[in-house]
Amino acid sequence: MAKGQVRPRRSRGPVVAITGAATGAGRALAARLAQSQEIRKVIALDAQRGDVPDVTWRVVDVRDPLLSNRLSDVDVMVHLDVEWSPELDHRERRTYNVRGAQTVVTAAAAARVRRVVLVTSAMVYGALADNPVPLAENAPLRGEPDAGIAGDFLEIEELAGRAPVTHPGMRVTVLRPATLVGPGIDTVVTRHFESPRLLAVKGCAPRWQFCHVDDLVTALELAVLDKVSGVVAVGSEGWLEQDEVEEITGKRRFELPAVITFGTAQRLHRIGVTPAPATDLQYVVYPWVVDCAALREAGWKPAHDNASALAALVEETAGRHAVAGRRLGGKEATMATAAGATVAVIGAAAVVRRARRKRRIQ
Repeated sequence: MAKGQVRPRRSRGPVVAITGAATGAGRALAARLAQSQEIRKVIALDAQRGDVPDVTWRVVDVRDPLLSNRLSDVDVMVHLDVEWSPELDHRERRTYNVRGAQTVVTAAAAARVRRVVLVTSAMVYGALADNPVPLAENAPLRGEPDAGIAGDFLEIEELAGRAPVTHPGMRVTVLRPATLVGPGIDTVVTRHFESPRLLAVKGCAPRWQFCHVDDLVTALELAVLDKVSGVVAVGSEGWLEQDEVEEITGKRRFELPAVITFGTAQRLHRIGVTPAPATDLQYVVYPWVVDCAALREAGWKPAHDNASALAALVEETAGRHAVAGRRLGGKEATMATAAGATVAVIGAAAVVRRARRKRRIQ
């Protein structure tokens, strides 16, 4: 549209409110829906005003109990204000994520918003050695309800399941993306690709599936337009084998027995060396590939295949260094890059020993 040109008024289509609209996937969705002739109006909700044009900004904390006062004209609510960062204390992150979803659903019900769209993760299925590849959308949820990020999403999904009963007339659609990649995405799984070597468990062949943020946004658009509903898995078609991942990333694997991998990871987490519990490591060594049947039946096709999504992740994480989800800097990063994963593991063990000595001295 030319500068200064007035956009024609759209009398049809839903009014859509998007939380977390100033950054990330929320910003991308707001920008896309603002250009859609099928959307009457976009209301952008965030604690700070963003830069997306042609939307109505309402600066608000979506965890505010008075949120319903800002939703009087909304038809569809999309909740994208979710915290994924491995650096945040798990209790703080859990409170932020679950309270956010609770407030959004309750406020939507109070404002008579009849459709709510929540984004969790395919992590709720769990990553296990015996998972079928791919998992059906109605597969049982075997994720661990512990301190890991999957535990947050399991609680949010319980809330989503109760919402239609607690708030009659409300419909909730839940999107479960595979490993999210794209600008600004920083998770325990994406940090796996910042390691000098790729961890693998002996005797298990991991399969990798990705979901680029661009594809999550187009899937969300279908959910907003009520072209998909219920539980919806989102990801690139098929999966990559470990050899393909190593070829794209230029990194080799190093294999350890499962008992050593998870036992060491849990000890490192317990003393605060690594940010995530051992169960989060399951998502980088065991498969959790999903079949995106609902989207496929709706005619949706991802713009990114798994190879291009992984290539985008490699580009995004270039220059960063992490081991077991812990971001490294300075001399630690130099040592890990120069000497590879073996030194990184030895270094992690040294950190454990130092921590134990400090505890004894205290």
